[in-house]
Amino acid sequence: MESLDDVIDAMIADRVIHRHRRKWLIAIALVVVLALVVLATGGWKERKGRTVPTLSAPVTVEAGKWEYNFTKAEIRVKKAGEYSDPETELRVYFDLKNIDEEEMTSDSLPGKLLVFVPGGGAEYVDSNGADCRGELNWVIVYGLPPESCYTTFKVAPDFTSDLVEIGVQGERYESDDSLFGANDDPYWQNERPDAVVQLKPETVDVTEGDK
Repeated sequence: MESLDDVIDAMIADRVIHRHRRKWLIAIALVVVLALVVLATGGWKERKGRTVPTLSAPVTVEAGKWEYNFTKAEIRVKKAGEYSDPETELRVYFDLKNIDEEEMTSDSLPGKLLVFVPGGGAEYVDSNGADCRGELNWVIVYGLPPESCYTTFKVAPDFTSDLVEIGVQGERYESDDSLFGANDDPYWQNERPDAVVQLKPETVDVTEGDK
């Protein structure tokens, strides 16, 4: 026969399990709802149902703690050599400014914040970040004038296009959901689409140049 202490411990354990189970059920429900919203709107893969503005370069876009002034795009083609395969990359140029008025800290641009949107239902492609002053992941200091930068996307060797679309994601300065007992202090997180920028790329042969 169980003692009174055993019964009380069992009751406490059962309540803890039910409380955590309720939190996990809420979390799963939120994920499902978010997935359904993305599927219903088409995200930014298709123009039909797109929930963010579509802009044409040259254009300035503010997203999160970054300000971009998009200027031009290039499809840079390197033809096959005697000992090398053909290569092509999509390069997008912009002036980049750190507008982080919340933390006022210096940072480099994460590659996930700029994506190439191929269209046709294809998955978007992350960039490699920002190359400024000839250095990838150059740290942009808050409060200083914009830096001239570019970002690169991997594309197929035979890639061609008269118009490319670049998705701009912005992080939000917010805290974690206290429902899950997480940190209440806000920070930059939860990147979401803010805009799509259209550019008409120029095709450049860099076979003999420095890619």
